[in-house]
Amino acid sequence: MKYRKFGSLDYQASILGFGCMRLPTLDGDPSKINEPEAISLIRYAVDNGVNYIDTAYPYHQGQSELLVGKALQNGYREKVKLATKLPLFRCQSHDDFDRILNEQLQKLQTDHIDFYLLHGLSKATWEKAKNLDYRSFLKRALADGRIKYVGFSFHDKFPVFQEIVDAYPWTFCQIQYNYMDTEFQAGTKGLKYAAEKGLAVIVMEPLKGGKLVKNPPSSILKLWDKAEVKRTPAEWALRWVWNHPEVTLLLSGMGTKEQVEENLLLANVSEPSTLTDQEHSLIEEVKKQYLSLTKVDCTACGYCQPCPSGVNIPGNFALYNDTHIYDDLASSHFAYNTFFTPESKASACTECGACEEACPQQLPIREYLKEIQKTF
Repeated sequence: MKYRKFGSLDYQASILGFGCMRLPTLDGDPSKINEPEAISLIRYAVDNGVNYIDTAYPYHQGQSELLVGKALQNGYREKVKLATKLPLFRCQSHDDFDRILNEQLQKLQTDHIDFYLLHGLSKATWEKAKNLDYRSFLKRALADGRIKYVGFSFHDKFPVFQEIVDAYPWTFCQIQYNYMDTEFQAGTKGLKYAAEKGLAVIVMEPLKGGKLVKNPPSSILKLWDKAEVKRTPAEWALRWVWNHPEVTLLLSGMGTKEQVEENLLLANVSEPSTLTDQEHSLIEEVKKQYLSLTKVDCTACGYCQPCPSGVNIPGNFALYNDTHIYDDLASSHFAYNTFFTPESKASACTECGACEEACPQQLPIREYLKEIQKTF
C-alpha cells in the first residue's frame, strides 16, 4: 500500500480509503446491508493496508455507521482513522449538532471521530451552518475530544469552495474529482487551492459513481485499446486521480471482494506524476469521446435561471446527458427522484418560454424538458 502525508498532520494515509456508501446489500434494499460480507470486505481492506474508513449519517438509509461500528470491533478501530459527517439537513437548531454527534459515536461504538466533516456544503448549507453557529460546536467537540480534526465535503461551484476554505482552519476537505469532472464543482482549481492552503484533499467519486467503468461504449473501449500499456477503465480512472500529487487519498465504494482486490493492487503501485504525456493525451481523447455523446448542448451558463416555475433547467440537462453518455438510466432515474425537489423537476415546466428567450444557444428547452420528463 502506498501512503501520503495527510496535509499538515503527522499522519500517513493510505492512498485508498474505504468508502462505506455502496456496501453489499440484500434484496436490492440499500437499508439491508449484507453484514457478514460487508464486515469481511472492510476488514480485508484494513488487513491489506487501508487505514482510512469513511462513512456518513445517511449512508444506507442510516445503517452504514452501525455496520462500520461492528466492522471495527476486535481491534480494528485502533488500526484506522475513522471519518463520518454531520448531516446539516437534519439540523434545525444548534443543539442538534451535539445530539447527532453523540448518536454517531454510539452507532460507531467509539469515543471519538478522527476526521469529522460538515456534510455536503453548498452555498445554502454553508449559510445554515453559519446561522446555527457551527464554530462554537466544533470548538466544544474538539475540546472534549469527541472529534480530533475537522473538514468538509463539498457540492457547489468554485467561488463557494474558496470562501469556505478561507473561513475556518480546516484540516482537510473532500471533493468530487475524476477525469470527466475537472471543471465540475471545486474541480482542478479547488484541488490546487486547498492543497496550497495546506489542507489534505480527499477525492470522492473517482469513478463518477461507477459510470466510468459500467458498460463503457464500444467507442470508448476502442480508445483504451490504443494504449501501449493495457489497463481496465477502472485502473485508468484511479491512476488519473492518484497521478495528482495534491490528492491525499481517494475513496472507493467497494461492494465486492473483486473490487477490493483490484483497488488494493492498484494502490500498491500507483505513484503521483507517473502518467506519460501520451497517456494524458489518450485520457483526453476518451473524455472528448464521452462528451460527444451529449444529447443537450447546454453550457450551464445559467441565463435560463431562475425559471419562473422553479425548474432547475441546467441540472435536468446534466442528468439527462449523463444518462446517454454513460448508458446508465438507473442511476440518473434514482438521482432525479431522490435529489430533485418537485418544483425543480422537468415536470414542473409550464411551457412559458422565458427560458428559450434567454438561452444564448437557442436550445428548444421546452421540448427537451418534455423528453426528460418521459425518460425519468
